[in-house]
Amino acid sequence: MSSQPRIAVDAMGGDEGVRVMMAGVALARHRHDGLRFTLFGDETQIKAALDHHPNLRAASEIVHADAVVAGSDKPSVAIRKKSSSMSMAIAAVKSGQAGAAVSAGNTGALMAMAKLALRTMPGVDRPALAALLPTLGDNDVVMLDLGANTECDARNLVQFAVMGAAYSRIAFDLERPRVRLLNIGTEDLKGTDEIREAAAVLRSATSLPLQFDGFTEGDKISRGDADVIVCDGFSGNVALKTAEGTARFVTDVLRKAFTSSIRSKIGFLISKPAMHLLKHHLDPNNHNGAVFLGLNGVVVKSHGSADEKGVANAVHVAARLLEEDITRRIAADMAGIQSLSAAASKLEQPVK
Repeated sequence: MSSQPRIAVDAMGGDEGVRVMMAGVALARHRHDGLRFTLFGDETQIKAALDHHPNLRAASEIVHADAVVAGSDKPSVAIRKKSSSMSMAIAAVKSGQAGAAVSAGNTGALMAMAKLALRTMPGVDRPALAALLPTLGDNDVVMLDLGANTECDARNLVQFAVMGAAYSRIAFDLERPRVRLLNIGTEDLKGTDEIREAAAVLRSATSLPLQFDGFTEGDKISRGDADVIVCDGFSGNVALKTAEGTARFVTDVLRKAFTSSIRSKIGFLISKPAMHLLKHHLDPNNHNGAVFLGLNGVVVKSHGSADEKGVANAVHVAARLLEEDITRRIAADMAGIQSLSAAASKLEQPVK
């Protein structure tokens, strides 16, 4: 890899505007001072934002983009906007001008553009959207797929497990991440045929750098007893949105409770350190940066409403995956899966 890896940034994608996007990228560069950036978007707006971040300006190239992918654009419409900041950022990865792309824009459009331009890696049928979710354990958990594929067969789930484990090894510095499949129960007979078939293959794949620990349920995602949780995109997206809604519900209820009376306000002052810890743990900006795994290139999706800290975390994810060569790791693990002829044959056989 180059000593100064370059990241392509869609400067126009975030809900909070160019100013916040540039502030976040600048914050990330303080953490990765060897990074270089190509910033795609409205040149005038980007230059104005960079006036406040000379450190970033010195490490960046600006490429003007005439169009912006709107949040309401359908993927089929967005793909045709070749001069959009999002499309140009992905094209930079395809051409090798950048090693990774970061965007806070339309998720469906970003997925469609990235898949069309970069294509899936050998051995990967479909890319998956993976993100880090907070847990009570020593580290976060990698969860995938979170919405890229609403329907998945057993082969897809096995591939997601392999890709998620590769990501987990980088994110948490683990040798054999603990992998579980999301299911409606933990018993071996629970779940769909696809889930049980995938479990059978993963149990037999003992040569892979992962530890398959069976099934887990939705209420145990944040327990911390798994490093990777695998599911289809429909279940994963529902679980993610439920978790986000629950976090907002908890914080809103506590805020209401602590302001309901003088005694409650005094109680808040006493428990303020604990409340700050809770807020930090539940703040989505601290876990921002979902990754499209399985493509011939690194593409990271930042939450549209992310603040500068959240954008910085998304850039950090891209930088870390680029520095650790995630695509090479996944390719090597996929080759290992394909060599397991016994496991592959099980995918073709119905569970009895």
